[in-house]
Amino acid sequence: MNDQTYHHIIKSLEHKYGEINQKTDDHLMGLLYSKPITYWDYIQTDALLSLQIQRTTLPDEMVFIAYHQINELIFKMILWEIEQVANKDDLTVQFFEDKLMRVSRYFDMLTTSFNIMREGMEVEQYMKFRYTLTPASGFQSAQYRLIEFASTELINLIDYRFRHNIDRNTPYTHAFEHLYWQAAGKDHKTGKKSTLLVNFENRYKSEFLNFMETYNSKNLYTRFKELPKADQNNPKLVAAMRHYDYTVNVTWVMAHYNTAKHYIDSGIGDGEATGGSDWKKYMHPKYQKRIFFPELWTQEELDNWGNDQ
Repeated sequence: MNDQTYHHIIKSLEHKYGEINQKTDDHLMGLLYSKPITYWDYIQTDALLSLQIQRTTLPDEMVFIAYHQINELIFKMILWEIEQVANKDDLTVQFFEDKLMRVSRYFDMLTTSFNIMREGMEVEQYMKFRYTLTPASGFQSAQYRLIEFASTELINLIDYRFRHNIDRNTPYTHAFEHLYWQAAGKDHKTGKKSTLLVNFENRYKSEFLNFMETYNSKNLYTRFKELPKADQNNPKLVAAMRHYDYTVNVTWVMAHYNTAKHYIDSGIGDGEATGGSDWKKYMHPKYQKRIFFPELWTQEELDNWGNDQ
């Protein structure tokens, strides 16, 4: 390093720390005594690898635990990308499209990765250790619910049977009780909530309500409709929106559905989900027709949503 480059770096550091009323010398002294970073410290490898705690002695349970933890990490990355679109002041078509395609690639990866769990566990082992999960369920992934809230207007997540009575003036607490996934956690005759749903709401309802309100005005669909009409008609952006919508609400869901079906309908066990949900009607896209961006699809496409799966 020559003297000119060295002095430029020092000046830049002085400017950086001066901006926050800090002394450059103090930070340089801290650097003098700090330990060099290592890969395992930066990634927190030891902490990460200590989180896979089995409840049984069946070896394939490790596949199940690690796979779902990986999913949650990917969900975190997806929310990270969506948040940038939600909070972008000078939102452009290019920025929007780039972020959507990043998110879609994450979901593409999640879709293809289901074969890891579908082909990576012995049916007999899964049908044994799954009973130790009761009443827990993948239904209780809070991050996935946040992704839904951040992707579209709330009305598109309401059970289609109740949409005519709900609008932007509806209290969030009322809308929450009519979200499409509520039906999977309630007795369809009595309306009583299952333990699965009660536990989920006790843990996350307050967070969900706050998030719903926050993203009511900055979800992906709302941000898209704020763009100039010319940008809303941009072919690449429209294609990216449609790809994301279909990937999340049909392709990924069906990969999950088929994996669940592989085990639950194997003939071993009682044929019920661990949380007791009506998993077939909850998961299959042709029933609830979860669609983030309905105006970007033709009426025929909307009518046949998920029917080809």
